[in-house]
This record gives sequence, C-alpha cells and structure tokens, in this order.
Amino acid sequence: MSADVAAGSAAGEVLLSVQGVQKVYRTEKGPFEAVRDLTFDVHRGEFTCLVGPSGSGKTTLLKVISGLMPATSGRVLLDGEVIDGPPKNMALVFQEYGRSLYPWLRVADNVELPLKTSGVPKPERRRRVAEALDAVGLAHVPTSYPWQLSGGMQQRVAIARAIAYQPEILLMDEPFAAVDAQTRADLEDLVRSAARRLGLTVLFVTHDIDESVYLGERVIILSSSPTIVLEDLGIDLPDERDQLETRSLPDFVDLRRHVYAQIQKAKSYTGDTEGVRTVRTPAR
Repeated sequence: MSADVAAGSAAGEVLLSVQGVQKVYRTEKGPFEAVRDLTFDVHRGEFTCLVGPSGSGKTTLLKVISGLMPATSGRVLLDGEVIDGPPKNMALVFQEYGRSLYPWLRVADNVELPLKTSGVPKPERRRRVAEALDAVGLAHVPTSYPWQLSGGMQQRVAIARAIAYQPEILLMDEPFAAVDAQTRADLEDLVRSAARRLGLTVLFVTHDIDESVYLGERVIILSSSPTIVLEDLGIDLPDERDQLETRSLPDFVDLRRHVYAQIQKAKSYTGDTEGVRTVRTPAR
C-alpha cells in the first residue's frame, strides 16, 4: 500500500458512502423489497467484505453501488459525489469471468481494452498492462487467448484488467465461486496481495464465511431480504496472512464462529430492525 493510501486509511478518510439505500422491484405480484435500509462507509485503502445468506441482496446492492441500477431511495457517494451511473474511477470483477473476456483477443489485449477506450496513451497502456499481468502472475502469457487458459487463469486476466484501469475502488462479486478450492485459495492470496501492493480499495462480496474473515479488514454482515446491516465487524488479524497459519489462529476460529452465528440469525430475519444492528470495531 502506498504511503498516501495508508495515511488516508489510517485517518479514516471515507471513499465510498452507502446512505439509506433501499431497492424495491415491481413484480406482477406487487412490490418486492430486496434491500430495505443499508448504510455503511468504506475507507480509502480498506479491504471490506460483504457477506450474507443466499438471496440477501448482495448482488442487487453491488449493482446499485456501481451505478448499473438506480436505488429506490437513499444514495451512494464516491469521493463525495453522488453515483448516478457507472463511475469512471470504479472497476468490477464478476463471478462469470468467462463472459467478461473476449475470446478472440489475446490476454494483453483483453487487459488493455478498457484503457484504449478511455483514451490512455499507448506507452502508458503497455506499462499498465505489463504491471497488472505481473501483479497477478500472468506476465508469461500475454499473447495467449483466454480459451487456452484454465478457469483460474482466466479469472486472473479479469482481475488484471480491473487493476490495470487503476480504479479508486474495486468491486468484486463472488469472483472465486466458480473455481475449485485450491485455485480459490490461490486467488484469495493473489487479490489480497495485489490490493496491498497497488493500494487498492476493495469491496468484496461473498457468501463464504471463511473467505470473508480471511480476506477482510472488515466484514459487513447482511440479513436476508429485505436486507439490512446486521453487523459491521472489525477483523483483528495480522496484516500478513497465510492460508495455513492464519486459518489456524484462535482469533480466526472465534471470528469465523461469530460470523457463522450471525449468518444463522440473518436467515431467520423477518424485517424487524429493532435491536438487530450492532457494530464491533477492530481492536488495532
């Protein structure tokens, strides 16, 4: 993490602010309230995870945050500006990485494409592409096609494309759900390392409890629909993390147990907000 980013994070500078967001869908059976009242901030340089039971509105929320879908009420601000469409300084990585890559373009060309459409000069494009591919361990395959790569490597290409864009914030929607367990562990370490190395702010959506605790500096636990924040949990684990050592720590086990208990509570949530929202700050 760069000194500027680290200083901003330490000072509590808010980069993304979600304020009272509600999303109601109109259906043939009447209105369906997917998201009721979501309020939280993400600080600059922070790795924040959103976790909740299936159907808890995580993807809906991410679409609202990214400007792909309007909120019914409430607002989202990035750098103090209200989001009313896809922001230029935000990048997204989705679960279905195969659909986001162009099979007729080589790896480097896939990574370069958003930079080209944004008018970044060619020398700068080449520098960013090389840096991004190196950051995700793909510096050796720039001329390969996506269909020549494994699923895990294709997802690395999607991540490289996002970080080459140099966004202020990176949104990730269950990006590792479609890969095997070993590849998933490798990608978890890769994205955490890349975020720290490049000073990225990350909002990472997952349904995996262990993944949220392992990756995050904070874990925001969502209820089932209509969605609210059940808890904003600080993750007091070492900054340097290892799949074997970190997951064996008593603190990790305690945090995992706590999040699991909250997820079970979330499944039985009935829409009553009385006494349900709690905040636990990290002891750093």
